[in-house]
Amino acid sequence: MSGNRAFRVAATGARVLTGAAVAAACVVGVAFAVSAPWPTIAHEPAQTAVTPLPADTVLVCNGDFRAIGRDSSNPLEMVSAASPRVTVDGTAGAPESAPLSADDLAGGGSAQRLVGPVEGRTAPLLGGTESFTLSEPDLFGLAAAPCRPGSTESWLVGGTVETGTEDLIVLTNPGVVPSTVALTLYGSVRASNTLIVPAQSQVALPLTSLAAGSELPIVEVTATGSPVRAVLQSSLTRTLDPAGIDLQDAVPAPQQHPVLPGVQVFESPGDNSEMAVLRLMAPEADSQAVVTVQEVGSAATVDEFTVPLTADQPTEVSLSMLDPGVYSVQVDADAPVLAAARAQDGAGPETDFAWVTPAPEIEDEVLVSVPAGPAPRLVVTNDADAETTVQLTPVDGGEPIDVTIPAGSSESVEVEPQTVYRMTPSSAVHAAVAMTAAGALSVWPVWPAAGAQQSITVYP
Repeated sequence: MSGNRAFRVAATGARVLTGAAVAAACVVGVAFAVSAPWPTIAHEPAQTAVTPLPADTVLVCNGDFRAIGRDSSNPLEMVSAASPRVTVDGTAGAPESAPLSADDLAGGGSAQRLVGPVEGRTAPLLGGTESFTLSEPDLFGLAAAPCRPGSTESWLVGGTVETGTEDLIVLTNPGVVPSTVALTLYGSVRASNTLIVPAQSQVALPLTSLAAGSELPIVEVTATGSPVRAVLQSSLTRTLDPAGIDLQDAVPAPQQHPVLPGVQVFESPGDNSEMAVLRLMAPEADSQAVVTVQEVGSAATVDEFTVPLTADQPTEVSLSMLDPGVYSVQVDADAPVLAAARAQDGAGPETDFAWVTPAPEIEDEVLVSVPAGPAPRLVVTNDADAETTVQLTPVDGGEPIDVTIPAGSSESVEVEPQTVYRMTPSSAVHAAVAMTAAGALSVWPVWPAAGAQQSITVYP
């Protein structure tokens, strides 16, 4: 091979090798660029955390206890059977009170709207409860209910339309605009109704107007325009003798772990199957509800059983297997459920009954109002795994009461009627107030105070 040819071959080979090397470098560079993070252009939006000013604390009391059917010529006419005895106080003193008209009551009537004005940036705590003791030819017994805020959604669980019962759905609108209220009935009969509750007023309608022919009726209350306070007023007559009255507060929503402190079981001659019953419903999906019963003052389980639930179908189970006493009933379900227990203190005339609804979890300080009535007691359930302590201090002064509740147990403590207590738990508990005497029975849950205002993020 000549020298020139050899040089050309060498030069060509060098170029080929150089090109291959450059190509390989490009491939490696592209692969690395793909895997490496690419530069981005981003702008963080301007933002700031703002805590809204708290609103006034507003509670709604139910007002007069209604009697229906006293005038045979006008059987649907409602009249006032009694005005409530209200016990109320607040951390900033007694709240302002304004009447809410009940124009559907013959002769007139009213409920109360209690307002605790904001001071600085703090909304005061309020506690208010009303009670009635009746001994009339058509009404007998004790009824009590706390004063509570209105709600856009709630449930009335313990209704009945059986012979001898007279249940009224009472709706109170404390707002300044009318409220459109939709009532949806669940049970063996499905039905619905819509009515207008004018601003700052109260109306009532018989449960039979919605639930005639329905077994175990449960009513969902949905308000649009303004929140309303829903209460179920009940009375019972056996033959011609009155046998109890009750005011049942609405349940805010279904839950997977409802806790019912203060369920009482009484001894009665004859059949005890209806002396204490538990009503359950799963409004969203089929569920299995495990019911655990403990006697107050003990962590031992007295009874435990499972109740299968079909969606939207209420069911009742008897608690007659329990010995006379006071119990805490807890339900654990795999879907949200509604629960309430009914206790009856006797089978004859001049007896009384009460529905016990779930007590919400109390973690922070709250005011507990104990109205006029016999032998009041506070029942506290601690379903946690650690011991807790609750302190009760009268708002108007007095020695505090300390109650220690062991893990997974309940305790009961005597409290004074017509007294408002500041209740301070060291950890989360469930609590209810119970009043019991011959022919007088009432139980209602302790509700948490209105929540503190939380910070929100504002983007200009």
